[in-house]
Formats: sequence, structure tokens, C-alpha cells
Amino acid sequence: MSQVAIVTDSLADIPDAIMQEMGIATVPALVHFGDTTFRDKVDLTAAEFYERLTSSPTLPTTSQPSPGAFEEVYRRLAQETDQIISIHTTTALTGIYNSALVASKSIPGVKIAVIDSRQVTMALGWLVVMAARASANGASLPEIMGLILDTIPRAHIIAMLDTLEYAQRSGRLGKASALVGTLLNVKPIVALGDGEVVPVEKVRTPRRALERLSEIVLGSGPIQEVAVMHAASAELAGQLKEILSQTLEPDAILLGETGPVLGTGVGPGAVGIAWVNGKY
Repeated sequence: MSQVAIVTDSLADIPDAIMQEMGIATVPALVHFGDTTFRDKVDLTAAEFYERLTSSPTLPTTSQPSPGAFEEVYRRLAQETDQIISIHTTTALTGIYNSALVASKSIPGVKIAVIDSRQVTMALGWLVVMAARASANGASLPEIMGLILDTIPRAHIIAMLDTLEYAQRSGRLGKASALVGTLLNVKPIVALGDGEVVPVEKVRTPRRALERLSEIVLGSGPIQEVAVMHAASAELAGQLKEILSQTLEPDAILLGETGPVLGTGVGPGAVGIAWVNGKY
């Protein structure tokens, strides 16, 4: 039996080194600045994006990759395997899953399972990494699917946003829209619940917000995987990792940066934690 290939999209925010080491294939979403289109993390790095974002008079727009982009990746992988699992960003925020599903029906002779992670950034990324690990260890497609579906309810992300401006302008606020107009001199903490951005609480200072992020995550139960993610905010991310390291093993805390597509919605200055709870 050939090894199961693992595919995701660029919103998973898995560091390139891990993607390459584990042989994970990715399909980039798209960012549009006016009439110019960039492939997420391919044609536009995070640093280049945030520089453009803060200087552009208009907010960029984003779009999902086409079914054809997925079909190209699936056909390439089909030369090596007849089993593919494709794990993608929550359907509540993007149509990426639908593009993958359409493409999956166009590849004869290959079993392609498409999964809605109900998550984004490294909360999705951890699911993908776990699938790749299982595949490398010889797990079958049904076994890997069972693992991921079992883990999805234990994958979470929580973040402090420097401002709600970008989320509001991009239309991604969800229930957190109730916070708009109430945030003078405070930092909003938000989470992703059922694929929707939801408010958690409001904190007065960035330092206290970082402490609350850590408290919430460490209080959620045993930690199986954890990553500190940021949007053009490496200093805050470093501080947050330092706080977590007082309880968790520092080498077990992945540090990463979210890319252009997600950056359009959260804006610069965001920092958060993506984690997977272990079973009791």
C-alpha cells in the first residue's frame, strides 16, 4: 500500500521547514492588492505583505485557490500514491474546502478525502502535522481520518488583536463585532468557535493580554501540541513564548508567523496561541 499523501492550504501557517521535512503539499490562497494578485507566501512574503498593508490606502482582498490549483497538486501526487487526505481551513471563513472538494472528484483512480478542519492557522496546522506523522508511520487512510476527526474538537486558537479595524473591514468579525466601539485603550482577546470569531474578554494592557492568553491555554487541560503565532509582532510573540515556557518545555513551543491572507483579517500586531489538548 502506498503512503497516504497529505495536502493543506496556505492558511495552515506551518513553517516551511516542517512542510518540507514531512512532505506536506500546500495550495496557496490568493491576495489581491488592486489589480495585482499574489499567491499567499509564494509571490509575497509576510514581511512584504505587512509593509504593503500598512502603507496601502485600501485594504487588500483575498480569495480561495481555484479547483484547478488543487487538481494540479492532486495529479502530481497521484503519480506517487492513490491515497490523499486534504485538510483545510474552516468553511465558515473561506471557500477553500469547496474548491478542494470539487477538484477531488476530477482525479480518477485516486481516493481523496477532503476534511473541513473547522480551524485556521496552526490549529489547522497541527492537524495536518499529526496526519503527516501518522502517514509516515504507516497508518492507513481510514486510520488517519479517524485520528483527525477525533482531534478536531481538541484543536483551538486564541489571540490578542492590536486592533479590530482589519477584522471589521474584512467582514470576519462574527460575534466579536459586539466589541466594536467598546475598546478604547484595551486589547481584545478573541477565539475561533464553530468556525466563527468570538469575543473572549477585554484586557487593559498588552502584557496582561499575553498573561491571560497563557492562563487560558494552560487552564484548558493537558497540552499535546502548542504554537505561538504572530502577525508582524515577533517581540510580543517572544514574550508570550517566554511566559508559556515557565510551565511548558520551551523546545515544545513552536514559534511562527501568519501569512498574508490571514494577515488581511487580523492586521499587524496580533499574537496568539494555537494548541491541541491531549486526552485525559
